[in-house]
Amino acid sequence: MSTALVTGASRGLGAVFADRLARDGMDLVLVARDRAGLERTAAAARRHGVSADVLVADLSTPAGRAAAEDRVADPYRPVEMLVNNAGVENSDVFVEADLHDLQSQIDTNITAVMSLTHAALPGMIARGSGSVINVASFAGYLPAPGSTYASTKAWVLAFTDTMAASLPGTGVGMIALCPGRMRTGKHDAPAAPSPLWLDPAAVVDQCLRDLGRGRTLCTPGWLYRSVVGALEAPRRSMRAAARLVGRGRAQHGADAPPSTTRPAPVRTAA
Repeated sequence: MSTALVTGASRGLGAVFADRLARDGMDLVLVARDRAGLERTAAAARRHGVSADVLVADLSTPAGRAAAEDRVADPYRPVEMLVNNAGVENSDVFVEADLHDLQSQIDTNITAVMSLTHAALPGMIARGSGSVINVASFAGYLPAPGSTYASTKAWVLAFTDTMAASLPGTGVGMIALCPGRMRTGKHDAPAAPSPLWLDPAAVVDQCLRDLGRGRTLCTPGWLYRSVVGALEAPRRSMRAAARLVGRGRAQHGADAPPSTTRPAPVRTAA
């Protein structure tokens, strides 16, 4: 069986990812700080007949990140899917927030995503298969004033965009998941149905479908998708123009005659 490593798997969206991947027959490595929560997620996953290992690690610390990096890069126990889901949300306005809390948010939301992806990609590329899911947020597009959390998620979106552009032809896929508010219990959600509040199981389903289709951005929910589509339109145009320019330069280089200029002689000291 193939193996997926899911960070932030003790509850919320991470636990939903774990359950869905277990139902799909994937063995799991579950990473979070909360051992009790991880054990609950692992027990639920094992009911689907897969193995589920628990790795207790605080990804805001170098030691915690190193433990997760070692596991995701282990060539004898390859990880075919990395789900960078762990995240910390500091809701304080920047000038009022504790600097240590801000740094912890950066280390979890940015540094861990970068380091685990850096650890996972070489093995995936060498094997010619694999996938990385980076959980961003709609807040990365339209942040609240003074929101440092939104800034970290904007980085996740930009990071995924640039890294995914380097992967065609490798057999490895990468996608940024950009959900809005979800009914995970983290926030108080209204009882009545609302396009602003998404079902986490539906979010995971949409993400995996889009990943399978080779897409690099998933925005579940028609309301969020319409807004992000409008915001992404200029970037799509710029990407298309960049690809055309790149092909033009490549063609120009292929058609250019070989240089007839002799290199200057290299003089050495007597």
